[in-house]
Amino acid sequence: MRINEQTPDSELIALYKAGTNRDAVFGIMVKKYQKRLYWHIRKIVLDHDDADDALQNTFIKAWKGLDSFKEESQLFTWLYRIATNEALLLLRQKNKRATESIHPIEEQLSKNLETDPYFKGDHLQLKLQQAILTLPEKQRLVFNMRYYDEMPYEQMSKVLETSVGALKASYHIAAKKVEEYLKEHLNLMS
Repeated sequence: MRINEQTPDSELIALYKAGTNRDAVFGIMVKKYQKRLYWHIRKIVLDHDDADDALQNTFIKAWKGLDSFKEESQLFTWLYRIATNEALLLLRQKNKRATESIHPIEEQLSKNLETDPYFKGDHLQLKLQQAILTLPEKQRLVFNMRYYDEMPYEQMSKVLETSVGALKASYHIAAKKVEEYLKEHLNLMS
């Protein structure tokens, strides 16, 4: 049987759990999802190197946990949850170190974004990212998942283990805050 990125997740998981060429099967899973997960993490941590670290930790945890994966959710949803947790863990660790500094983590992330050689955005994109950084952690996550990933609220609910109604409210509040920030800092909207 030839497996590739088009092989359904359920078959990949079954092959992996059966012990059939685990390295190759897991390699297919990594190829299938690494780019999407990288950009999800990158929107949270903003820094390329941090995103790479969190992505690597995501796949290490997935490798270790795949045998016990119950398939109550889709593979991508499960991986997305791990990636989200790894990105948040990394931010919390940085925040802990930042409390010893005089600059809050959001300010440090914003400065890193401005000097990041991997950031390809223009002035407007930079201001949008800075606006997103002003949001509380949960609103920032919800905004990124909905705005950038266009993730349905139902799937977001599984990833973040929160009700759809709470997610809709968080997104609405976050979008209003981002809009207000952009109005204040760009003088483009009236």
